Amino acid sequence: MTVRVVIAEDQELIRAGFRTILEAQPDITVVADVADGIDAVETARRLRPDVCLFDIRMPGLDGLEATRRLAGPGVTDPIPVVVITMFDLDEYVHAALQHGASGFLLKDCGPALLVEAVRAAARGDSLVAPQVTVRLLRHFRANAPVRAPMPTVPLTGREADVVRAVAAGRTNQEISGDLFVAMSTVKTHLAAAQAKLGLRNRVEVASWAWRAGLAD
Repeated sequence: MTVRVVIAEDQELIRAGFRTILEAQPDITVVADVADGIDAVETARRLRPDVCLFDIRMPGLDGLEATRRLAGPGVTDPIPVVVITMFDLDEYVHAALQHGASGFLLKDCGPALLVEAVRAAARGDSLVAPQVTVRLLRHFRANAPVRAPMPTVPLTGREADVVRAVAAGRTNQEISGDLFVAMSTVKTHLAAAQAKLGLRNRVEVASWAWRAGLAD
């Protein structure tokens, strides 16, 4: 299957660079690239791409708000968004993930990581830039006012194993190999855990696991 991508970046040279990198892949096509956040939201809603790649600092509407409108809480049919920025400020990272982003990258991440993040988002996985991952996970533990609540219906042992692996940044394919189960089984356990926890995506699952102490 071809992954259809919408790019939103206000700097033309950078936008063209992202397009060149992604369209060099046989399984990715860029269906549109725009220069501001308002066009980004309108274009994404019209074309329904598999993944959006959004800069944060854009005219009209910043990438964080654009992400919230397409993937945030309350969105009935969310579109996966990968946020990419020059700045690894904590408030940007936290806001992006709280608004439903499926990934967070820095613009100097390199072509391979950019492509990997887009493919991961299309699969329903998430990828956060290695430079900010450790600090992000520390924030989940250190800044939560209270420990995350446990679900009314407890996780099964296998569901807990999958949640721990997600919190460690493992993809479904890697978890499948680690636990010696089929990928479909991993997806089933993850979906069941998300339903019990009332969470919408892998990033929220990872956050819960660290705040609950399950990832220690």
